[in-house]
Amino acid sequence: MTAETKIETETATGAVTTEYAVTGMTCGHCEGAVSDEISALDGVTSVKAEAATGRVIVISRAPLDESAVRAAVDEAGYELVGQA
Repeated sequence: MTAETKIETETATGAVTTEYAVTGMTCGHCEGAVSDEISALDGVTSVKAEAATGRVIVISRAPLDESAVRAAVDEAGYELVGQA
């Protein structure tokens, strides 16, 4: 299952999808670092980071606390601008 298919499937099941803007991502390693940190948050079921656009799509079982997402992105070494 591709990341896009997983996102579409989870969106169809009533999960919460939130898109964030993150600065500083320039490559696949950056995408992985951000995805790994956000994925560790409680309730997160899927993360897709895109360095080219600076967007991170997060699917979770419930709305996430933005300060927790900000801390996870900071831990990865990047900056959360906010929801996109």
